[in-house]
Amino acid sequence: MAGLGRASATVAAGTMASRITGLIRNIVLTVAVGTVGAKAADSFAIANQLPNSVFALISSGLLAGVIVPQIVKAVKTHDDRGSAFVSKLLTLGVLALLVVTIVAVVAAPVLVEIYAGRFTDPAAKTLTLALAYWCLPQLLFYGLYALVGEILNANRIFGPFAWSPIVNNLISIAGFGVFIVLFGTYESASGWTAGMIALMGGTATLGIVVQAGILFLFWRRAGLHVRPDFGWRGIGLRQIGRLAGWTFLMVVVGQIAGAFQINIVGAASGPAAAGATLQNAWLLFMLPFSVIVLSLGTPYYTKLSEHVAEGRTDAVTADLSSLTRTVGIFMVGILAAMAVASVPLARLFTTSPDNAVAFAWVLGAYLLALLPLSFQFGIQRTFYALKDTRTPFVYTLVQAALVIATALAASALVGAGILPLTWLAFAIALGQSVANILQFALAITLLRRKIGPLGLGAAFRGVLRFLLAAVPAAAAGWAVFLLLGGVEGWAVSERLPGFVGAALIGGVTLLVYGGILALFRTPELGVAFRAVRRFLPGR
Repeated sequence: MAGLGRASATVAAGTMASRITGLIRNIVLTVAVGTVGAKAADSFAIANQLPNSVFALISSGLLAGVIVPQIVKAVKTHDDRGSAFVSKLLTLGVLALLVVTIVAVVAAPVLVEIYAGRFTDPAAKTLTLALAYWCLPQLLFYGLYALVGEILNANRIFGPFAWSPIVNNLISIAGFGVFIVLFGTYESASGWTAGMIALMGGTATLGIVVQAGILFLFWRRAGLHVRPDFGWRGIGLRQIGRLAGWTFLMVVVGQIAGAFQINIVGAASGPAAAGATLQNAWLLFMLPFSVIVLSLGTPYYTKLSEHVAEGRTDAVTADLSSLTRTVGIFMVGILAAMAVASVPLARLFTTSPDNAVAFAWVLGAYLLALLPLSFQFGIQRTFYALKDTRTPFVYTLVQAALVIATALAASALVGAGILPLTWLAFAIALGQSVANILQFALAITLLRRKIGPLGLGAAFRGVLRFLLAAVPAAAAGWAVFLLLGGVEGWAVSERLPGFVGAALIGGVTLLVYGGILALFRTPELGVAFRAVRRFLPGR
């Protein structure tokens, strides 16, 4: 157990460090190419997202849900600790990734048209395509990183997979810094030289190459003897494809919905917030989810799986209630802090106070769904523990349909002159949150039908108490924001003051929030402290 605790602490710490350096990376990127109203930023955002979108179909649909368990099984049951199986799998995986990467590069004009078809400036679309040719090769190395990383994880070598993205972020920070030194902030989509494109696109791709390459330095520790092996018969390809079906389709519909959003918001690129703003606001929004919900929720998933295997429905609902309260006490406080500090936070990614306000509105629209999305983690993991991937696909399909419908509605309102173009990104983000909230409600309903009463009444009453404590805490944070001068004040004047201001506002909010919970002796506070201690080294 101590070893598992240390592994959990290593992964949690690596995830946190990766997210923080990733945040710094994106801040430096916005200094280089801007964010709100910057055509160059929107072009780079789409070009660099293309390999991520294509790889998400492979990673989430095959690696995470199906291939990884096959690797773990081979490591535990085969006499050679899975060397032959891994050799076949790696050979097949590398060839498949090469083919997909080549097809993606050849199809780059089509992919750019799908995501950037509504760009009104031909120069922005041309720049997107030029950057895409540099970025799409990342697909191969993303695949190698995921495949080799999961093989290491299956052999209980957890650190490299969690920590290597930090090196990627540091390389990107350095490369984007060189761009800033040579060219300053370059927001226009016109006038880009081949050298500028190579520096931006090449830096992003080099980071992914090194991120994948680092994992091979730890290969010997896995004790595997791997060689090219084209004898793929008997490794269970048909079974892998059958098991991956619903999970793969779930990722597909999510990617289609995302493509609709990015394509539609492209009409605002230049005069208003667009793709780069959505991407960076989503990064901020997901930061607490990635660090807190995933770190705290993973041990609960193990317990859920054990109780499902034992047929103990009462224990499953108790686990779900405990997870909801534990996640809730953290996420409610963070929601309050991020909401009142949204403008200074936005200033980290923008070049002016006005742009920070526009960014903050998009971030605020996403924040509406922070709690439902956080609580849904437990609901979805319960379905997975029940070996049900079809139901999550059903409610994800509904969510994706709502995302597309709200994005199309926002576009229609802009086309009719009812909604200003400057509010298009906000409307799309708001539609995303509405879809996530309804998805959560549907997921709860479907889980209740599957296993009966969930017993979440006490948990949601606890969340209501957290929300009541968050109101005066948010008021205190807002008072600090006003004392700093509000939108016209010091905390929104530049990026560094924005960071300090956000820390002050958020810190006061969280202190008041914690103080109120302690004053009323909230029982979940002790649970929260114990949950944090489990992830400290040596615990």
